[in-house]
Amino acid sequence: MIIDNLLVKRGLTKYRLAVKAEIPHATLNDICSGKTRIEKCSAETVYKLAKVLEVPMELLTEDGIYQSKREKAYEYGLPEYLQHDLDAYKEGLKNKSTLLDCLWSELYGSINLAQISDGIITSEHADYLRNKYLFGGEK
Repeated sequence: MIIDNLLVKRGLTKYRLAVKAEIPHATLNDICSGKTRIEKCSAETVYKLAKVLEVPMELLTEDGIYQSKREKAYEYGLPEYLQHDLDAYKEGLKNKSTLLDCLWSELYGSINLAQISDGIITSEHADYLRNKYLFGGEK
């Protein structure tokens, strides 16, 4: 479950999370064991858990987990040329490269090539990459 993974990342135990979030330990155990679905919990409980775990509330819900997994999958397993251009663009953003316009163009072309010419990625996948990196995403 996502909470168990986040506990490991944050170096917390279930007991410590329950104390910090100010929720009953039994409630957290029920959520983690699957006895209680987090979608059935009060917004306050989800908020408290998300705050302590330092994640958006949506990530703790089933839809949020699915969305997060899908988005992560969209950035891995890309064709080599697209991965190269994506990494170069990210590095250019990070280093405030003077060649950012060139890197942008290369990435745009690679996304189009992977989608239209090669058919390796879907339209949804291409749109995700364009929206995240080229049209208002990571800057």
